[in-house]
Amino acid sequence: MNDIVTGIMAAARREPYRTALIDGRGREVSYGVLARRVDAVRAAMDGLEPGDGVLFAVRPGVNAVVTALGAVAAGGTLVLADPGLAPGVLAARMAATRPRWVVTESLLHTLSGPLRPLARRRGLLLPDLRDPLPGQAVRHLYTGPWLPGVPRGALRLERLPAPSPDGAEAPARTDQPAAVIFTSGTTADPRGVVHTRGSLAAGLELFRSAFPLGPGDVVHTDQLMLGLPALMAGAAWSLPGGGPLVGELVRRRATHTFAVPVRLDRLLRETPRLPGTLRHLLLGSAPAPAGVLRRAVQAGPEVLSVYAMTEALPISVASAEEKLAHTASGAEGDLLGAPLPGVGARVAEDGELLVSGPHLARGYLGEEPLREVATGDLARISGGRLVLLGRKKDMILRDGFNIYPGLYEPAITALPGVAEAAIVGLADPGTGDEEVVLAVVPAAGYDEARLRRALPDLMDAGALPDRIVALGAFPRSGRADKLDRAALRALVAR
Repeated sequence: MNDIVTGIMAAARREPYRTALIDGRGREVSYGVLARRVDAVRAAMDGLEPGDGVLFAVRPGVNAVVTALGAVAAGGTLVLADPGLAPGVLAARMAATRPRWVVTESLLHTLSGPLRPLARRRGLLLPDLRDPLPGQAVRHLYTGPWLPGVPRGALRLERLPAPSPDGAEAPARTDQPAAVIFTSGTTADPRGVVHTRGSLAAGLELFRSAFPLGPGDVVHTDQLMLGLPALMAGAAWSLPGGGPLVGELVRRRATHTFAVPVRLDRLLRETPRLPGTLRHLLLGSAPAPAGVLRRAVQAGPEVLSVYAMTEALPISVASAEEKLAHTASGAEGDLLGAPLPGVGARVAEDGELLVSGPHLARGYLGEEPLREVATGDLARISGGRLVLLGRKKDMILRDGFNIYPGLYEPAITALPGVAEAAIVGLADPGTGDEEVVLAVVPAAGYDEARLRRALPDLMDAGALPDRIVALGAFPRSGRADKLDRAALRALVAR
């Protein structure tokens, strides 16, 4: 991460007036201005010891980019926190990371302080970020105007003094922690992924190699792992403003963007053709159904699908054409592409994919360092390319036959009249066996009888569904709108 700050400073010296960021309203921030603001944050946080925690809760935007880069330049470790965390969850995470600084928005201080009763009545149970770890003093940096509840002595981002000319980034080793990203775990035992400056820098370089970028490009995204490579390449990082995506792509003349498949599906049904300036579209967070891939290709840009996990960003990239050709050939599973340069991949005896490489996180908070990480995905390696067969935990057991939904779902989704398909198992508490249910979201021309006739050519006989259920939409969860299989099971239960 320090390499990123160094690169931004170098770009500011070379071309200080080139656009670095475009905010949600379309206002441009030059590399020179970005560099000065980042350096002001670094100077304000002077005194951080290498690796000291910085609790970070700022919505995506220019201020988030500035404060994140400045904190890392000062030697801090970003502890990423969702403002909607329950107080008990936050307390456990704070005890595990013990931050020295809190960086957040003034509105959050108000909602978790003076307006806490009102927020509770509106269903918002916000933690008190003024004192996240009782007994340990923290300093505060906030964005936005002063509001009631902002801690006394807190620094305001917009009024930080200019740093002294002889100021410099904190010296940092590549193995120094740069970010802690909590992914799972209980309140009593939070699980945080610890990335170092070296692992993040390696991941960003992999993205740059797989997703061509250069000066003059405009990358429209709120994804840090795409926006930062844009800045490293001298491109402009365009931050969404919450309006219709196509309109923002047109106004910003975006050349690159990122989308989650389910949201892209909704977009392409309304706007089949994307703006002509858009050359590259990156898909991620969830497998993309064949129908979505076909419409994305027809929409104009080159479409790439990235396979990644929090512990290893990214792992592989495949083009939409490659994925569609794999499905059309009748091969099982979802093609993920060849592992990116330097990424190690192997399949364990139980079929689970294990990955390693320079972009691998150092490990989990409080645990031994990782040498490789289990993805939780079942896969095979064919011709040097990874093929996803399903999630390990999604396996269904019926009549002694192991059924892996990911083996069949891509091919079913590619059938006429099927927009989405998912296979779930409903356990019988008496026998321990499972009923196999195929859930589909119909598209134009859907015919259940025709679907049933097609399934024996796509699935093993032991995996054929007991029932087919048509739904208007699949339940989704999380910011990435991933398929919620637990909720889907509840929907299709008799």
